[in-house]
Order: sequence, then C-alpha cells, then structure tokens
Amino acid sequence: MLQDIRQNVKGPAAKIIVGLIVIAFSLFGIESILVGSGGSGVAEVNGEEISPLELQQAVTTQQRRLIAMMGDQLDPALLDDQRLSQQALQGLIGRKLLMQAAQEMDLVVSEREIGMVIAGMEQFQVDGAFDPELYKALLSESGYTPAFFKQSLREDMALTQLRSGLAGTEFATPAELDLNARITAEQRDIRYVSIPMENFREDIEVSDAEIEAFYAENESQFLTEEAVDLDYIELTPAAFMQPVEESLVLEAYELEKDSYEMQAASRVSHILFAAGDDQEQRIAQAQAQLAAGAEFADVAGEFSDDIGSAASGGDLGYTSGDAFPAEMEEAIAALDINAISEPVETDAGLHLIQVTERDAGEVPTLEEVRDRLHDEIQAGEARVALLRTVEDLKDLTFNAEDLDGPATELGLTVARAEGVTRSGDEGLFANNALLTAAFSEDVLQAGNNSEVIELGENRFVVLRVHAHHAPQVSPLEVVRDQIVAQISDQAARMAVAAEARRGLEELRSGAGAEQFALESGYEWQVELGAERSSAVVPPEVLRRAFELPASEQGASASDFVMTAAGDALVFEVVRVTTGDYQSLAETRQQMLQRQVSGEYGGLVDTEFQQGLRNNADISVL
Repeated sequence: MLQDIRQNVKGPAAKIIVGLIVIAFSLFGIESILVGSGGSGVAEVNGEEISPLELQQAVTTQQRRLIAMMGDQLDPALLDDQRLSQQALQGLIGRKLLMQAAQEMDLVVSEREIGMVIAGMEQFQVDGAFDPELYKALLSESGYTPAFFKQSLREDMALTQLRSGLAGTEFATPAELDLNARITAEQRDIRYVSIPMENFREDIEVSDAEIEAFYAENESQFLTEEAVDLDYIELTPAAFMQPVEESLVLEAYELEKDSYEMQAASRVSHILFAAGDDQEQRIAQAQAQLAAGAEFADVAGEFSDDIGSAASGGDLGYTSGDAFPAEMEEAIAALDINAISEPVETDAGLHLIQVTERDAGEVPTLEEVRDRLHDEIQAGEARVALLRTVEDLKDLTFNAEDLDGPATELGLTVARAEGVTRSGDEGLFANNALLTAAFSEDVLQAGNNSEVIELGENRFVVLRVHAHHAPQVSPLEVVRDQIVAQISDQAARMAVAAEARRGLEELRSGAGAEQFALESGYEWQVELGAERSSAVVPPEVLRRAFELPASEQGASASDFVMTAAGDALVFEVVRVTTGDYQSLAETRQQMLQRQVSGEYGGLVDTEFQQGLRNNADISVL
C-alpha cells in the first residue's frame, strides 16, 4: 500500500495522507494496527502460552548474535524480523517442552544457587567483587530486568540438569569402544608418488581455432558482472563545519569553569549493611564502635557486607558526583571530611559513609582549552545542521523524480559512482547497506530514490540508479588470455590424469611406487602407520586410502587422486593394521570414551526432544 502511495500520490496529497495516519496513531495508538483482536499469544505448547514479548526477545537475541559475529560484513537483510521469527519460535517451543519435562521431573534450582552463579560472573564484578549497581546497569543496557534475567538463568540451569541427567544415562560398553577403536585407530602404510601439472603445461600450444571454438561454446563464462551507475548525495559533519564566534567560546569557557568547580573529587569509604533480620542491630553496633573512637576502616572490615571494599577499609575511591547512586552522592556532598553519615538507603542496602579526602577541581586557563572548546562547539553545531538537513532530505527525496531537485533546494551536491556491482567496490560502495539498497526492487526496478541511509559516525547517503548495465558477453580480445589459460589448464589436467593412469597400471602390474617414481623422475613418499587424522599425508590421498577395502592375502590396494591445483597423486596401501582399544594410550582411551559417550548422549538428547514434540499439543496462533 505504501508503495502505491509513493508511486501515485505526490506533493500536498501525500502530506495530507501521512498527516491522517499520524493523527490515527496519536488517537488510537500504533498497537491498534500491530496487535490483533484475538488472543495475545503467538503459540501454545500443552496449554502454556508463548507471548509476543518472548518471541521478540528471542529475535532480538538472535540479531545481537549476528551483529557480534559478522560486524561490518553483516547483510542488513539477515536481521529482518520475519526471517528470524520462525526459527526463534521453534527454539522457544523446544525450550518450553524441555522446561515442562524438567518440571514433571521435579528439577528445581534454589535462589542460593542462582545467587552464587550471578555473583561469580566476572562481567558483574569490580575488583573481584560482585557490584549490584554494575549488575543492574549492564542488564538495563541489554534490555533485561533483574527478575527476567534471574528467571532465564533459572530455566537455563534447570535445563542443564535435565540434559546432564539424560547424557548420564548413556555410556559406551567395552564392545562398543572396541568396535570404534578398530575403525578410528586403524593404521595404514601408504606410499604415494606426486605428478606435478606444471611438468605438462609447457608443451601445450593453443590455436586460434581452439580459442574461437571455446569462446563460442562457453559465452556464459565471459559475461560481465551486472552493474549500476549511481547518483547519490552524501552528508557528513565535515560539510557543515562553520566558523565559531568568539563569544560562544567564552560562554563555553565560563560553563567549563563552573563544571570544574562543581566536580571536586571526594574520596569515599562506606560500610554496607545488606537487608536481613539483624540489619538494624548490626548498624547500631557499628555506630557505637565509631562513636567510641574506633577507626572507620576497622569497623568496615568487621561489619561491611561489601567484601571487595571491606578488605581495604571500606574505601570506594573517588567520585565527582556521578560514580554512586544518587542517594549516596547527596549524602557525600553534604559531609565534611572524616564526618560519618546517618544510614543511607540504596537498592544494595544501608550505608554508613565517610569522606576521607576532598580535592577541589583545578580550573584551566582559556588558552589551555580554547582549541578543544572551539572544536566541540563547531562539531556540535555541524551535527545539528546535519541532522536538520537529513530530515529535510528525507521529505524531499521521498517523492522526488531525481536527486537534483532536493540537492538544489538544500544546497547539496549530487555525485556519481559508475560501474558499481553487486559484489561491491572500494570506498563508499563497499558498504553492504548501500549495495542492498542500490540493487533492491524499489530502487533498481521501480526507479525510486532510496531511503536516506545512515552509515554510522553521522554519515548519511541517499542514492538513485542513473543507469543499469545488464550482464553482456565480453569481447573475445578482452578474454583471450583467460581462454588460453583455461584451455591450457584443461589439457594439462588431462595429460596429468593420463600419466597417473599409466602409473596406476604399473603399480597394479607389480611395480612399486618407488620404482615408478625413479623411472619417471617423480618424487615419492612413504608414511608408515598413518591414521585417519594424519596431518602428514596429503588429505586427498588419506581420504581415498581409507576408503579402499582392506586387501586380501597381503596384496596392496592402489589408486590415484587429483588435487585442486591439478597435480596427481598415485598411491598404494601396502599394509592395514586394525585398531585395538587395549593398545591405545590411557589418554587416547579416555578421549575415545568421551567421544563415543558424547555422540550417544547427543543422540539421546535429540530423540528425547523429538519424542516430546511428537507427544505434545502444539498450536501456532
């Protein structure tokens, strides 16, 4: 619908329609068009509902993982909610089934266990001690509440119990270990001869007739890459930098001086009393000792529940008014040096606070900070002007026939990039977001301007396809060298394969690898007792050598393989030694036990989950 509006409605009419939509949203809320009138769940699993919020959180988690894994190389299309929601929903259904199974087995996780796990997480620690404020701040940044995080952790720990129990029911018997060892620890003596393709390339001559015939038969190989010529407008802060008036620098300096005066640093110590039945009694005991002249550091070491600071006499370091919760900062600002506060309440508990040092901020001279203030003011004003222009550009380009009109109205410049391909380019159009937009149906096929795309670091680009270059067959003169190389390569590979077949015939007629190599002038190698994991034998030879059936009555088995580089490797297996579990070193036996048990445990887990699904009442709403 929005595409139809874009193509058919322009000017004041479009603005009126958009205005009506905005009014509707303001009166009824956007939820009225996003949420249906039926049930609120997206799925039910044995009568338990999966909410839209759970699904959105799962999708968001997947998006964050993709961003973390792929960084700048991420294709924005991979983050599409619809693309990820089905996978996320299936994951939630599986998790719900496992949790129901865990509950039926009465698997529980105590609050103490959860607390110990959270307290042990390094990301929530400062100087090796759990920090409640850091814990809440990090959860908030990630979009979680402490209650939701604890519930998720409780479920994860319960599922770990369940899976560990399932894996523990499966083990490898001696017969199974022996059977696996016979295969995995099998050894083979291998001799192989290397036949380099370069030995045959020099003698190959390619005629004009061959070149022309190859070109005619393989035109599809020589198509140019699809490309577009793009008109674009790029907005960066640098384009909006303007001279800064001296009065603004002086004004900023006065504010800077006030800031330095306000940001006097105070060194703070505290005694934390966590919530508990004896909290008030312990506070009274600590206050009594302090009133009797006891050192604050000694009392902190005895009473404080903040293990990290208690070891250093309650010392928390310096604050300029923003390091601690607002309640603590208010008390710190009101205290004289060495004075002790009344109990101050925060989410962590009750605190007795002492200011041990206070350093007044040193005010720099105007000349010391002039350049920095100038640059900050200039950058700030440029960013404001940039963002205002971006908003105007969005409005003007949405229905514009080209980019020239909006550029003229805003005093901007339209640039052109020629020959931009889907595989990208250097510089600006190496960006995946721009390439996706340039080759999208809306821009490439419908001929519309793109959206104004934010690239990060306050860079914005809007683009339009000026010309589209469909793939075309390159002229023969352009690809002649490429064709000669391909024909030569094919002929050389065929010659190498023919030579390898000759060598194989000699091996099978009784000549050994050494004899064939010496007579033909090739290098040869032998590897005694090679196993499937050998890193010495070429992988092509190793893989094929272990595919060959064990020979009868000691006769050797032989074959040849081609490498990706075009070389041939002619080999023979002269002896096969079956693996024996009892002959393995103890560490190798333990590794095999873990491997087999892990494979069986994985099968049990998969079958268990499939059984839950088969017997469950699952409905996707």
